[in-house]
Amino acid sequence: MPSTKNLLPASPWVEIRTTRKDWDAADPALLGNMIAQAHLIRAFEETVLDLAGQKLVNGPAHSSIGQEGGAVGSIIALQQADQINGSHRGHHQFLSKAFGFVAPDGLDPQAEFSDDVQTILERALAEICGLASGYCGGRGGSMHLQWKEAGALGTNAIVGGAVPFAAGFAWAGKHSDTDAVSVTYFGDGAMNIGSVLETLNLASAWDLPVCFFVENNQYAVSTTVEESTGEPRLSARALGFNIPSWQVDGMDPLAVHLAMEQAVAHMRAGGGPTMIEANVYRYFHQNGPIAGSAFGYREKTEEQEWRERDPLKMLEANLIRRKIMTEEEISQLRARAKKAMSVASSSLLEPNPAGGGTQRIRPELWPDPATINEGIRSDLAELDSSDYKEAADFEGKTESRKFVDVVADVMARRMDQNPAIVVLGEDVHKLNGGPRGATRGLKQLFPDRVLGTPISEAAFTGLAGGLALDGRYVPVVELMYADFLWVAADQVFNQIGKARHMFGGKHDMNLVMRIKVGTRTGYGSQHSMDPAGAMASSVGWRIAAPSTPLDYIGMMNTALACNDPVAMLEHDADLYKTFGDIPVDDLDFRIPIGSAAIRREGAEVTVLTYLSMVQESLDAADKSGVDAEVVDLRWLDPASIDWATIGESIKKTNRVMIVEQGSRGTSYGAWLSDEIQRRYFDWLDAPIERVTGSESSPSISRILEAAALANVDDVAASMRQIVGLTNSDASPEGAN
Repeated sequence: MPSTKNLLPASPWVEIRTTRKDWDAADPALLGNMIAQAHLIRAFEETVLDLAGQKLVNGPAHSSIGQEGGAVGSIIALQQADQINGSHRGHHQFLSKAFGFVAPDGLDPQAEFSDDVQTILERALAEICGLASGYCGGRGGSMHLQWKEAGALGTNAIVGGAVPFAAGFAWAGKHSDTDAVSVTYFGDGAMNIGSVLETLNLASAWDLPVCFFVENNQYAVSTTVEESTGEPRLSARALGFNIPSWQVDGMDPLAVHLAMEQAVAHMRAGGGPTMIEANVYRYFHQNGPIAGSAFGYREKTEEQEWRERDPLKMLEANLIRRKIMTEEEISQLRARAKKAMSVASSSLLEPNPAGGGTQRIRPELWPDPATINEGIRSDLAELDSSDYKEAADFEGKTESRKFVDVVADVMARRMDQNPAIVVLGEDVHKLNGGPRGATRGLKQLFPDRVLGTPISEAAFTGLAGGLALDGRYVPVVELMYADFLWVAADQVFNQIGKARHMFGGKHDMNLVMRIKVGTRTGYGSQHSMDPAGAMASSVGWRIAAPSTPLDYIGMMNTALACNDPVAMLEHDADLYKTFGDIPVDDLDFRIPIGSAAIRREGAEVTVLTYLSMVQESLDAADKSGVDAEVVDLRWLDPASIDWATIGESIKKTNRVMIVEQGSRGTSYGAWLSDEIQRRYFDWLDAPIERVTGSESSPSISRILEAAALANVDDVAASMRQIVGLTNSDASPEGAN
């Protein structure tokens, strides 16, 4: 018989319950602040539901009524420098953090609310209604509330989507020599999301001061916790990551507060992350003013039992018992809260001219539709003082350098000049610069700013997004292969790419994502994607595609100085091993965003291409005998592409070829050709020709891999066809 031994978790897991002695010992000012905030939040949410019932809120209104105890109990324990983010049901947390910002000493439940508090109510309500005076200019609405100055860094409509960002806030606070912590609020449904579990692991591995606050309101829409997981005690999840965990009755604001005080003390002392599970209950359905029982997934008796444990009632009972407030004073507080909300809603509404006793939003409060695209990205004013140079501008000594070595060299230069730059990714700290040496020497030079991550693209990409949103650091993320974009897709496209515009267009998102393109490496279908098409179709990203070592230097320098997220595409097999001339004494010059380069002048056809296919197109022009003008696009996203250079070339040649190596289905050229025919149709003497890879992704077999990718012969054949040098009507193999 083998011997057995019971194993224990490495971190504590406790439940906190308050006693009468705890309530008797609580500071009256603390309890007063709690009841004042709770009544304001309750009145706010009632107003939101009222407006939603009148169809004055566009989209869902996820009420937090019933969950106020978790918000005020936890957030009152925080300092102004601490940062929070949350989920779609986050009005209560946003408001509590905002109240703490304007009233750091707390709210007096027996005094009139200040103008600052009134402004919070009005701006938050305006945002939920989608109005220009809202915190995000009406772009965020109910699910995307942000007031960065107050440390409320954004609620989020993607379940669990905000969690990795909070790890970034925590990293920034820790490495800025502060004791600030971050708290990320999410619900029971998010506990089964991969990015949440990845972030738990990453935060634990790096001892980050982030609290994972689970508002377990028992239902993910209509699905119960018991249906969703084999361990309904959600705080147990933390133990698997060696994270101390607290379980607490979220209907008891004081119990939540005591748990958060302990968690915060642990984090401020350098103990790493924490988790708090607060068991709460939303009184209404997933969104709107109707009870869940009306939809059949809850019983009215269950709803009534939870309502009898209302957090406001618990606070009121103890305040009255301790003679801190009387019933009359609490009634007056309730009346002041409702009056404040009446004033707030009245400032937004007017009688509907259509009659019927209805109301409407005052028309002058809506955002100007003409501003819809403002704030998607920076206006690039931050680059005004740039030292822009091209290859022809260098008169001094140059030397031939290997492309991949230049990748490491320019990053070392930038990190030396800018202590805010942080490099992170898988194996970037080992193997003498990762699998290909692209981060060679950086760990030795900057040991605290080169972070080797777990294999968790969603977590470390989102952490980088949090760093960018926080603003104290400039993250440079390496994705080992472009195909891993899909692993991190929510963080790349929904979070980082949309953050600036979604939250009002006012804050920067300075981040660079280095993406390795793995075609011709023999790594097969899941490591060989060209990401240009996917990246260009998602808003918010700039895309850099340098084809020479010199261009890489100038474009990386620009990317790091740009206040937008930039995807830097790097070709492994076809470019990393190539050589090119670079200036010996200048690694600081920049190449302007929106500047293409003509690599070969010609009169018969304009060839638009990027990355490794630039050289393939040059070789094809020589092979075909066609006088082709080869344009290296360099900047690929819709906002940065150089239409002036493209247009001038098209008007000269009257024919266009778009050449790319990757698969037809994710083709960048599909978007580009559509845009060209819209802009330059009158100058085209022939249909736009597209040369791409096959429909399939590259396979492991060397022969099949080559067949799946466009090559010199494909490009040359298409060049001959578009200028009429062949009589064949069939497209050459590999061309479209």
